Amino acid sequence: MHILFLTDNFPPEVNAPASRTFEHCREWVKEGHRVTVITCAPNFPNGKVFEGYRNKLIAREEMEGIQVVRVWSYITANEGFLRRTLDYLSFMVFATPAGLRVQRPDIVVATSPQFFTACAGYLVSRLRNAPFVFELRDLWPESIRAVGAMKQSTLLDWLEKLELFLYRKARVVVSVTEAFKRNLVERRIEPSKIHVVTNGADLSLFRPQCKDVDLVRSLGLTGKFVAGYIGTHGMAHALETLLEAARLLQEEKRDDIHFLFLGDGASKANLQRCAVGMRLRNVTFVDTVPKAEVVKYWSLLDVSIIHLRKTDLFTTVIPSKLFECMAMGIPVVHGVAGESAAIVKGENVGVPFEPESACELKTSVLRILDNPELFAELRRNGPIAAAHYDRRVLAREMLQHLKSAAGRC
Repeated sequence: MHILFLTDNFPPEVNAPASRTFEHCREWVKEGHRVTVITCAPNFPNGKVFEGYRNKLIAREEMEGIQVVRVWSYITANEGFLRRTLDYLSFMVFATPAGLRVQRPDIVVATSPQFFTACAGYLVSRLRNAPFVFELRDLWPESIRAVGAMKQSTLLDWLEKLELFLYRKARVVVSVTEAFKRNLVERRIEPSKIHVVTNGADLSLFRPQCKDVDLVRSLGLTGKFVAGYIGTHGMAHALETLLEAARLLQEEKRDDIHFLFLGDGASKANLQRCAVGMRLRNVTFVDTVPKAEVVKYWSLLDVSIIHLRKTDLFTTVIPSKLFECMAMGIPVVHGVAGESAAIVKGENVGVPFEPESACELKTSVLRILDNPELFAELRRNGPIAAAHYDRRVLAREMLQHLKSAAGRC
């Protein structure tokens, strides 16, 4: 079977959509299928093309058996509604004709979070007479409202109508959470065509390991209990809460605790300015590193902080880094309410706290640090729980839905 997959994030980018798509496609190739990915030049989240790449009209490469076609797009940093929309629209405009130039696919898959990629996928599917699958990773444009990037408007109402149109036209919708599925069902999308395939972790890459001694020394973390945030520094993440918790701990003279931030995003520069203004000595910022290096930085963490802004929409989200933390045996201090908090509690892999509450975050970190038995228990439980979210197994599960949609079962 030839699977054509459209996504505007793909390695060497290291965000969650890029990792999920690559790891799924890699497994499908191993299962004997032909996979073509249409994407753009890697540039997320800073809007700068990665070294070794150019924003060309079209470029081709192969990654672990996956045929990758990169098209031109308007490149901008991951901030600002208008510029990001231009980015998304340009990818749709150039990805659609690219989809007509590849070998005829048996199925076309397009992934959110933004659905202009899904628009391109739907158009290609119609023009190539192939079934269309919508992979739902985020409820966009609802997430625009959730982070305050744009106020209520006729434009958002129109975008929601387009969103519902795409769900209805998809042969199958693959959702990453049960909450997303419930949202669609409540909006009268046929339940039988919606299948949940959660995010997961590559267990061959993410597994328990000792701290990288050289990194500990170079970052000045010797003897520190490290509470880390690894991922995009965006509007949705409200990372000011972490800085405030660091301030509270510094005032309490808990010099044994250090906060490590790794990643980039629209809010990073402001966070760095805030940390300087708050005179925080217990915070270190590190820029994004290649995926092969990320595990070394994960190894530095005694606890991993996962946090999103306090809003009803994010109760439906399961941050993919949760599964990587579990796989590495890193206890989670979890500031996301809803479905993901239920996983943390049910699997007993961390301590939930109220989103945007610096005081609760501080208390949760101290609870783990000052309770060695709890710390050891959470570390043991992580890899056991991660076995339920093995990316290879989940990739095969999604493949079965693709085969069914293509009439190959």
